[in-house]
Amino acid sequence: MAGNRKMIDCRWFPSEQPCDIAISGNEEEVLNIAVQHAIQSHGHKDTPELREQLRSMLRDEAKA
Repeated sequence: MAGNRKMIDCRWFPSEQPCDIAISGNEEEVLNIAVQHAIQSHGHKDTPELREQLRSMLRDEAKA
C-alpha cells in the first residue's frame, strides 16, 4: 500500500521571486523535486538546511 501523499507549494516559501508551483507525491519524491526547483528557479544551494526547511513545509495532500 502506498504511503501518504505529501505536497509543497512554492508560495509557502519566502522568496524574492514570486512562484506558484505546487508539487505532490511521496515524501522523498516531493522533497527531491522541490530541492531541484529551488536550485534551478530560485538560485538556492543544495544544503542540509534547505532540505530541512523544505521538509518542514511538507503537508499531507488531503490537509493542504
